[in-house]
Amino acid sequence: MSVADNDVGVLPEQSGRLFQVFQRLQSRAAYEGTGIGLALCRKIAEHHGGKIWVESAGEGQGSRFCVELPKPDPSAAINQPAGRD
Repeated sequence: MSVADNDVGVLPEQSGRLFQVFQRLQSRAAYEGTGIGLALCRKIAEHHGGKIWVESAGEGQGSRFCVELPKPDPSAAINQPAGRD
């Protein structure tokens, strides 16, 4: 799955910082946010055995955020204990 935008874009050398907590690429004066959103997305993807990355042609070129998750094993749901209601 992927989501694309036509916003500020990401320089290739900065893409590693993009998914780290509190590692903002733009100043707070230019863009709101805390710098934890994409780090949280990374944690969720990794928790489910997947990965997330960004593709961008560079500054001013927009970005494409890709998420890859493994296909669930249908037999695993059969062996799970019943939850409480």
